[in-house]
Amino acid sequence: MYSLTGGRTAPRTDLAMEALVSSATSAQLGTNHTREYRAISELCRQIRSVAEVSALLAMPLGVARVLIADMEAEGLVRIYQPQLDAGMPNRNLLERVLSGLRRL
Repeated sequence: MYSLTGGRTAPRTDLAMEALVSSATSAQLGTNHTREYRAISELCRQIRSVAEVSALLAMPLGVARVLIADMEAEGLVRIYQPQLDAGMPNRNLLERVLSGLRRL
């Protein structure tokens, strides 16, 4: 995992574990991208949370956060950060996260 992230333990941008991720391209990534990038891109054809990506790929959450943030910087995925009101996530977001966790 150390080599996947270049030794980084945190993403370059703030990325919440409940942030939603979707593939930015409909085409499959080629062999010029890592196996992990290809797996994340394929998995995110359906919108997934960062936590779901981590769990479904059996990848530590910190590694998933770093890779997803790097992929966003390259334009490979889109990230939808949760909107927080007064520091608290809204009920709709919590229900979606709970629903996603139940599907795991």
